[in-house]
Amino acid sequence: MPVATGTRLGPYEILSGIGAGGMGEVYRAKDTRLNRIVAIKVLPTHLSENSQVKQRFDREARAVSSLSHPHICALYDVGHQNGVDYIVMEFLEGEPLSRRLEKGPLSTEQVLRNGIQIAEALDKAHRQDIVHRDLKPGNVMLTKDGAKLLDFGLAKYAESNGPGTDSEMLTQNPLTEEGVIMGTVQYMAPEQLEGKAADERTDIFALGEILYEMSSGRRPFSGTSKATLISQIVAQDPPPLTTVQPMAPMALDRLVRKCIAKDPEDRWQNARDVASELKWIAEDTSRPSGVTTPVKRPVKIGMFLMWALVLLLAALAGYFYKTRGAKQAEVLKVTVLPPEKTRITGHLQISHDGKKIAYVAKSLDGITSLWVRYLDSLQPKKLPGTEDATLPFWSYDDRFLCFFAQGKLKKIDIAEGPPQTLADAPAGRGGSWNRNGAILFAPNFAGTTIMKVSSEGGPVTQATFLNAEREDSTHRFPYFLPDGKHFFYVSRSKASDKSGVYIGSLDSKNAKFLMPYTFNFQYVSPGYLIFLREKNLVARPFDINKLEFTGEAISIADRIGFDGATYSFSASDSNVLSYSNVDLVNTNLLWMDRTGKELGSIGEAGAYIEPWFSPDEKNVVISRTDTATGSTDVWTVDLLRQNFTRFTFTPSNEYGALWSPDGKRIVYSSSRGGNFDLFQKVSSGAGDDQVLLHSDQAKFADDWSLDGKYLIFENEDPKTKYDLWILPMTGNNKPTPYLQTDFNEAHAQFSPDGKWVAYGSDEIGRTEIYVRPFPNAQAGKYQVSTGGGDQPSWRRDGKELYYIAPDGRLMAVDVTTGDSFSVGVPKALFQTNVTPQPLIGSDRNQYRAASDGQKFLVNTLPAEATYSGITVIFNWPAGLNQTN
Repeated sequence: MPVATGTRLGPYEILSGIGAGGMGEVYRAKDTRLNRIVAIKVLPTHLSENSQVKQRFDREARAVSSLSHPHICALYDVGHQNGVDYIVMEFLEGEPLSRRLEKGPLSTEQVLRNGIQIAEALDKAHRQDIVHRDLKPGNVMLTKDGAKLLDFGLAKYAESNGPGTDSEMLTQNPLTEEGVIMGTVQYMAPEQLEGKAADERTDIFALGEILYEMSSGRRPFSGTSKATLISQIVAQDPPPLTTVQPMAPMALDRLVRKCIAKDPEDRWQNARDVASELKWIAEDTSRPSGVTTPVKRPVKIGMFLMWALVLLLAALAGYFYKTRGAKQAEVLKVTVLPPEKTRITGHLQISHDGKKIAYVAKSLDGITSLWVRYLDSLQPKKLPGTEDATLPFWSYDDRFLCFFAQGKLKKIDIAEGPPQTLADAPAGRGGSWNRNGAILFAPNFAGTTIMKVSSEGGPVTQATFLNAEREDSTHRFPYFLPDGKHFFYVSRSKASDKSGVYIGSLDSKNAKFLMPYTFNFQYVSPGYLIFLREKNLVARPFDINKLEFTGEAISIADRIGFDGATYSFSASDSNVLSYSNVDLVNTNLLWMDRTGKELGSIGEAGAYIEPWFSPDEKNVVISRTDTATGSTDVWTVDLLRQNFTRFTFTPSNEYGALWSPDGKRIVYSSSRGGNFDLFQKVSSGAGDDQVLLHSDQAKFADDWSLDGKYLIFENEDPKTKYDLWILPMTGNNKPTPYLQTDFNEAHAQFSPDGKWVAYGSDEIGRTEIYVRPFPNAQAGKYQVSTGGGDQPSWRRDGKELYYIAPDGRLMAVDVTTGDSFSVGVPKALFQTNVTPQPLIGSDRNQYRAASDGQKFLVNTLPAEATYSGITVIFNWPAGLNQTN
């Protein structure tokens, strides 16, 4: 049990707890004899009975007692009192390196300084035949006196005959024999992971990982599970340091690569050589170019590099602004990396002055937020209150950003915040802000026109009108031209040949056809329209007075990313272009058991969503997006033969497919009529599909009751948001509302006995899983999830309910159904790579439980998924002149 404050261990008085070490609890204490503060590591009584833990504890004391070095935490005393074993150590005031790394990468000066000190500390230990074996950022403390190496709890005396060998230790049986893994997996060398003996080069491997992480802010090896992480360490090489941190010295990149070589024989053979090499890099980095004589005053490398980068980017930006259109100017490309522990989702916008980029990044827990990166700064800025943000766009003066989140159009002052709501926008599809403070936006993905609102809020008016002759179904992605009156927008038509980009005007209902349909486009000075042509970014000369093209398109870049809503590029009037290669990330359909063990996979990776079993569980129906066209179709999969067959063939999007209980039909939602309507088709694929339900509101099928009588679907209402409706599948097929509130309800699932409905609702601000009786939803309500949840699914016998927690864990809850309902306590089954999303505009399900609940089909990200940053090109028109 913990040692209470005020307890005396010999002359040491316990003042407070600090934390837990490798095999003991650590306390802040006072040495009453010398009147100094010390740290005491105590081996708890219940662990002292464990012989291996006790030996490790004693080993740490012996190891540290033999080491005296300014960068190793000093040992003062050891003791035993009333059955309590303890070690007295130097009390360090500072910050663990692991906590510092949560804030991002360190400057090159700090990386080299800390690296030298850690290497020198290791050299001291290695020269006394002590191998640390658990070197990691959490065992390095950053203090005012420099880095200090901690926690020798797994330290091992090397088996050598050289000076300093402890004969007593050599005669003992080692605590870890070959074949036993000891340490922290993330920072283990391949030989450790294979259970082989560790030596000095094992610590050098971990040091290389730490240097990489300090410099780049990210770990060199990563995986979605311990197994995939081990595979990465043993068999894969990380990206070169200079590709993830362009400011890192090339010499440091080479040093790190040699540290983390897979074969110990290929690594640096001792820590002294690593320290010497780091010192040489530090001296070389601090020496001005072309100067070989020693400088009289020491150069602060980190500050020098930071300000050099700032001044370089500022000078380049200024130069390109002044030389706009000059043929002599050169093109410069740089890469903006995502913030630590996030990935850029692709929604990006560069400011009009070309000095900053706004983008959306998603954290590991699935939360998306808006970030701003100033191009003269090393660190991005996260904008508070922008959770679930999508499709940002700048105000004309670049002071504000507009974005869509939680069914609203919002704006935020990037210097102050917080966000302000301007208008309703259930599922926004783009916007633009002119010099007069007018904002155009598309509030939804279907059945909507372009709307206008003041940047100060107020009434919303219609800016475009659906054209019956063209069979318009929706207008999206408005973009103001420089005059602040004319604008581009996308019109989608029921007739695909009539879809395209049109030019509208604030003072007219008429529109002019410009070119065939594309997702994203932008006018930039000195007179180009930039747009996508088969995922290639092109620039075509455009006359803004005549509103027509004046030349042919010229290629700028290829493989522009598609994020599921639009293609990811943006340009400024100062000749700065940015784009992302981030695509919809392909997923794998994996079978997993209740522990998360992978049992097999289905087919190859693809942009899949919403898998659904046939009644006999021999087939799956799923939606699959073609990233080349942005179109989503329904496919069926034969699980035995692993054969994929396309089921729908329209240029529109089809989602939410599910099988009828008798297996004869498949129902899905399609946007071919403008709004998403419900369609059905024979499951064999033969014949034409039929409209099941048409209306002016978007509809998405959620589930079909096992008795075949009812279909439950989501219906979007401008007043009540997303509601749950019932469509009888026999009789008159007249739909009726099941649950209609002021909040969003979605992702509904019938219980197997048809008497209950599980669904997700955001009525308390976050999505939780609830259960209500059917058909009378008002007869009761039960909350199933705790702390958030989405994507409910029943076991076939109705005794268990599953859902995805906000952190991606698959949860299971014992339930009873029938005439009454009861719910147990949720328990985690395993961690998935299914990322929860906002309730609205997200996928109905990314997993399905087999009927017996013993295995699950999980639509998961590949373990090797990687995410690129944003490419920024300064003076991109010069590249056109050079190549065309």
